[in-house]
Amino acid sequence: MSLFSFRNHTVFGEYYDICANTGVLKYKKAKHRDYGDSYFMEEYKSQYKKTYYEDESNLRNMASRRIDVLRSVFGVSGKGFAGKKILEIGSAAGFFLHEAEKAGFIGKGFELSGQEAEYSRNKLGLDVEQKSILEIPSQTYKNSWDVIAAFFVIEHISEIDSIWERLGDWLAPGGVLFLGLPCFFGPSFQTNPKHWFETHPEDHFFDYDLASLKKLLSILGLKVKYARPMSYHQSRDLGLRGRLPHWGYKLYSNHFCYGDTIQVAAQKL
Repeated sequence: MSLFSFRNHTVFGEYYDICANTGVLKYKKAKHRDYGDSYFMEEYKSQYKKTYYEDESNLRNMASRRIDVLRSVFGVSGKGFAGKKILEIGSAAGFFLHEAEKAGFIGKGFELSGQEAEYSRNKLGLDVEQKSILEIPSQTYKNSWDVIAAFFVIEHISEIDSIWERLGDWLAPGGVLFLGLPCFFGPSFQTNPKHWFETHPEDHFFDYDLASLKKLLSILGLKVKYARPMSYHQSRDLGLRGRLPHWGYKLYSNHFCYGDTIQVAAQKL
């Protein structure tokens, strides 16, 4: 039985269907793309004006902050993750996974780019396979992982039931799902939907916000323990929130997880 039941969005029906069960949005104009080596490198440089490898220091710092979030959720310090197993879906060159192993995790990654998977194995000594998790039967890793991480990955997957079935089944009881993803409850969509649709990536099949994630995660038996915007783009906000003093804008954004990109950690009950 599907977790999702999509119907036409009453306001943005040209672009979106909306799930009656969760509020997740399905982008009608999405198209599949090839996620090979050139896609990964070209997209990253186009967005950040430097190559993925040139940005290693920043990416490792971000990884360390994410590990700190996990420490907070699990209530541990230092290398308190010793022996715990972490899976990263879309592990790229392995910088996050490498930092996780430094914190005590036993790591594994799945990555579509052969170049990045090879770098992870040969340069960083990580256990990374060049594979989509949808190639793996959902029962293969049932209750296997203490943490599953996926940063800006799940929105690219058109098989929404299949990906969420695996995320729910593969987490061990007490395990944490840690996601980074675009969000439609943020300044771009909420105050300038015309620009949102003009710039919407064609390979993003689904859009989420904290409210829709909470409903979906609850169905799967997970409870949100951490949720924050990843960025504060007040200049994009054309509404009243955009006129707040910056400290007030950040306070509102943190409280309501209001941002164009968000991070969410949820624990399996």
